[in-house]
Amino acid sequence: MKRLNIIIILACLLFSCKKESIAPYDLTRDNIYLNYTNTDSLVYSFAYHPDLEKDTIWVPVIISGKATHQDRHFSVAAVDSATTAVAGKHYEPLKSTYTMPADSGTTRIPVILLNTDTALVNKSVNLTIRISGGTDFASNLPVPIRSKRILYSNRLEEPAWWSSWAGSMGKYSRVKHQLFLISSGTTDLVIANSYPDWYMEIPRTLYYIANTRYLLQYPMAWVSEHPESGYVLEKRNDNTGDYDFFSKAAPAKRFLLKFYQSANKYVFIDENGEQVLF
Repeated sequence: MKRLNIIIILACLLFSCKKESIAPYDLTRDNIYLNYTNTDSLVYSFAYHPDLEKDTIWVPVIISGKATHQDRHFSVAAVDSATTAVAGKHYEPLKSTYTMPADSGTTRIPVILLNTDTALVNKSVNLTIRISGGTDFASNLPVPIRSKRILYSNRLEEPAWWSSWAGSMGKYSRVKHQLFLISSGTTDLVIANSYPDWYMEIPRTLYYIANTRYLLQYPMAWVSEHPESGYVLEKRNDNTGDYDFFSKAAPAKRFLLKFYQSANKYVFIDENGEQVLF
């Protein structure tokens, strides 16, 4: 009898359950956003790449949803109220649409920054971009994860390691820093006492410094010996005997190599009008 009662109770529970209708996932549009781990600004300086007139920032994009078997399209636009960069002057205009490839949930889109404005040596500009659904996606996700600020310039700042090697590098200037980047073979030097065996890097560091010293002391020879660098010297048409030092890939970015007749010597001049010396 007890067993029969249990069977009756289970039967009642089974037939009392109602089937709920759940909307298929495909009835809702997928969302799309920028695939960064945070929403901080991207910071870029052409000063670390003085031979470039343009460079590309590859922006990662991801969908909130699932991949489909056909291409889908979305939009990315500059946010005028949060942008100081000028299209065509500081960056190439963005396309009207971009494509999420078939069978993929991620892609990358190019944002091309331009290094043709000489004012970028003294100031930074920012480009804020925002992704939206376009024709095939929704734009329901929060604005912060759909936006990114790119801050860039052609400006260098004194690195933390410079003071560690001031005895060899001398007084800091942006031009000296840029010539170091062009000639040394590295972008950074070790900071003294930064870790227990930091002194093991001294021979390598002195090699990098020696490379820059060679450019500063023998610029004609350096250009002749490093054709792969793309840097050339061009004599100015002002009867001074001075030269411009620049990359053939970025001729607008030039460094003055001044001739001192009394010493019969060529010396680079920095942004303050001072000689670049080690």
